[in-house]
Amino acid sequence: MREITLCDAAWQVKGFWPWVPIKSVSMELGQELLGICEWLPATVPGGVHYDLHQAGLILHPYKDLNSLQCEWVENRWWMYRTMIQPIEEPGHKVELVFKGIDYEAIVYVDGERLGEHKGMFTEAVFDLTPRLKPEPMELTVLLMHAPDEMGQIGKTSETFTQKSRFNYKWDFSTRLVNIGIWDEVVLRVQQRCKLDDVRLATDVEDAQRIADGGHVGLICVEASIVATGGGQASAHTAEEVVLRARCSSPDEQLLHVETIRARCGERVSVQFKLPAALLWYPNGYGEQPLYTVRLELCSEDGELLDAQQHRSGVRKLAYLPNDGSPADALPYTVQINNRRIYIRGVNLAPLDHLYGNVLDSQYDRIVYMMKQAHMNLVRVWGGGLIERTRLYEQCDRHGILIWQEFIQSSSGVDNLPSQKPEFLALLREAAVTALRSRRNYVSLTVWSGGNELMSAPNKPSTFDDPNLAMLRELVQRHDPQRLCLPTSASGPVQYITEEKGRGHDVHGHWKYLDNPQHYTFYGDNDNLFHSEFGVDGVSSVKSLRKFLSEPYLTPVSMQESIVWRHHGEWWDTLARDQRLFGELNELESFAAASQWVQAEGLRYILEANRRRKFQSSGSVIWQLSEPWPNVSCTNLLDYYGETKMSYYWTKQAFAPIHVSLDYRTLQVKRGETVHHDVYLHSHDPDIAVEIRVEAVDVSGRVCAAARYEALTAEDRSALVGAMSWTMPEDGEELVLVRIAYRWEGGSAECYPYIFSAASDERLYRSALTLTPPTLAVSCLEDWRAIPDTELLESRLLVSNVGAAAALHVHAEESTDQYLMEAGELYFTLLPGEKRTITVRCARKLAGGFLRPEPVEGEFPWPQLVIRSFNGGEIPVRRPGREE
Repeated sequence: MREITLCDAAWQVKGFWPWVPIKSVSMELGQELLGICEWLPATVPGGVHYDLHQAGLILHPYKDLNSLQCEWVENRWWMYRTMIQPIEEPGHKVELVFKGIDYEAIVYVDGERLGEHKGMFTEAVFDLTPRLKPEPMELTVLLMHAPDEMGQIGKTSETFTQKSRFNYKWDFSTRLVNIGIWDEVVLRVQQRCKLDDVRLATDVEDAQRIADGGHVGLICVEASIVATGGGQASAHTAEEVVLRARCSSPDEQLLHVETIRARCGERVSVQFKLPAALLWYPNGYGEQPLYTVRLELCSEDGELLDAQQHRSGVRKLAYLPNDGSPADALPYTVQINNRRIYIRGVNLAPLDHLYGNVLDSQYDRIVYMMKQAHMNLVRVWGGGLIERTRLYEQCDRHGILIWQEFIQSSSGVDNLPSQKPEFLALLREAAVTALRSRRNYVSLTVWSGGNELMSAPNKPSTFDDPNLAMLRELVQRHDPQRLCLPTSASGPVQYITEEKGRGHDVHGHWKYLDNPQHYTFYGDNDNLFHSEFGVDGVSSVKSLRKFLSEPYLTPVSMQESIVWRHHGEWWDTLARDQRLFGELNELESFAAASQWVQAEGLRYILEANRRRKFQSSGSVIWQLSEPWPNVSCTNLLDYYGETKMSYYWTKQAFAPIHVSLDYRTLQVKRGETVHHDVYLHSHDPDIAVEIRVEAVDVSGRVCAAARYEALTAEDRSALVGAMSWTMPEDGEELVLVRIAYRWEGGSAECYPYIFSAASDERLYRSALTLTPPTLAVSCLEDWRAIPDTELLESRLLVSNVGAAAALHVHAEESTDQYLMEAGELYFTLLPGEKRTITVRCARKLAGGFLRPEPVEGEFPWPQLVIRSFNGGEIPVRRPGREE
């Protein structure tokens, strides 16, 4: 079998009023019924909105309120067309395959109707064999208007499609309903027999001997051999064939060849045994070696009929109860290769509102950012997509476990899984497609029936529901190795609670709960698994300027600005931030303050959960990125790929070796002595760590200091001591508790825990009036290309050469041609301190409305600017250049 892409062909699209393309001629006048536009160049994969914008027929839908003027697009019919060129060596059968139509379409070739298709997540397949010609053929795809499905607020029980629901309006998006061909279009050329329903599973025998290399890796492959049905199909239904299966090592050395004789119509299996196999581990626990399995189906005389190649890691997968969990709790702890894995996860919404325009490079980048932040699991959310295979390939390569939800989600008015026969038929078809196409990725770890499905308020649905029972049965049939959860959260209550023993897998909250409530609530919680929660924060000013016009670049409540409300109504942080900082009248200070609170609030939740390691299975943050530019949201990366402060503070809280401070309030009275427990966290046991903790005010005056020596523990966090310090009677209001630690082969310093002596709730008011720092920056190493990547890397030395502290020092790339991340950012430098940082940049490679503007002349090198919370801006000069 081979695939010939049609995505590179010249596609066009044209819009019509509903039903007009079917009728084409007026019944009354007999004249042609014209479209609403002429034929326009089209992008495939893609979506109609981008093509309309490129043609100048709609405004940029992501700016200001422009999307409101684009809502008519979903209510029209759209016709795509291109030419299919003659096929060399057409084989026995040629199928026209649409891997993703959004949503309902009629397909024609040379004006002849091939058939219809409904559904985003199942292939639309049409047999072209009897229609093949020696000359080009016209392919036409008529997309009907988008179905009127539920957005976030509605009734789940009334859902009737398998169309992604978030673009009908969600808290992090607007209503901008995609319509178009959102995945590849190919011609699938087949011989008379093919491989079908291939299942690849890996396991480990003698897993107790992994440590001494006495284990045996297993790769088990099953496949059905079927007649393709073209030509003289009946003559080949029982043809004798030969299946040759090859297994190669991660470094491409051939290890095994197995040959099986079979007949067309049979299902065959082969098992490879790999003594002392290289094992696949999640990010942070080991490497991700991938073995290659190649299947070749041949006739008895050696003719190649079909071939498939798969890459997978070898690992043993199990699920265990939490330490001390109630008897009725589900097993939330993932075990891989006999090691319990503490989940450091993130939720993923679609990468773009108009997801057909997303490129492979964007999937590569998002997984790279997960890996850099020490994440090891991504939950692919049920209100979004069964993502393209590129995401799963990258997660296999980089050790990111996948929690995949089927396409169902809550709706607020009711959250009952739909029982509509039409919906259940579509759900079954989409689920089977997802199971059969995604199960061969080693990173796939958990299936879930959907997002926040509930049989009653705050009561998650169970497998007693027929809808979810059907999904569990499908998982057991098609992918029995993986855990299937009924929904997320999975009960017995939906939302995080202070009631002890009730919080198993829970969601919430998504807001900073204010001081001290945030710390008492999360610090004393006993949930078993925190699979969705977050804290909101404003996007960077650099990003805000891209989608807000000048009149809207002033801090304002969502209640007072419909433009701001349109870009993040639920995530209004102005009142919260002004309670902590006082008046915030400048956009720059508001964004910085909001991101500070987001980072502080999120870090505390992550560390509080981690202190209960394996009583808690882990944390899954809502959310990594956003598909639409929001003024404020719970994301760590904004729509344009800019990192928020919370990304870096999350990265540190997720670090393989980390030290955290336990506290219950940010407010400490003058003269008050407080005690904070200090915890050591690690994946690996028996690492000797030296820890230094000091309390110091922002002028550099040391209030207290302590040193500890401790050994890491594998399956729990270690309490290493208690730090005591006294808030000074006078002087600066802000005191930083700073933790530095080192071990053989490494060292780190925590982002500071910042306490306040303020007498009212404006704890961080004085941060706004701190003296701007005097920073100096030198480039220790100019930009260099990192081998085998698309990255450029540079090393900088940032020094505080003045008399004032520099809070939250960070860098920003100013050409806007690159995406930037660093080893650490948003750190604090006291007077006389310095920090070496490594910065990496990748050229922006994105589709649709994120496609970068072309550069005239020589492409620029990255240009960096260093800033801090309390002022100062320094451009970074490259060595030997006057810029």
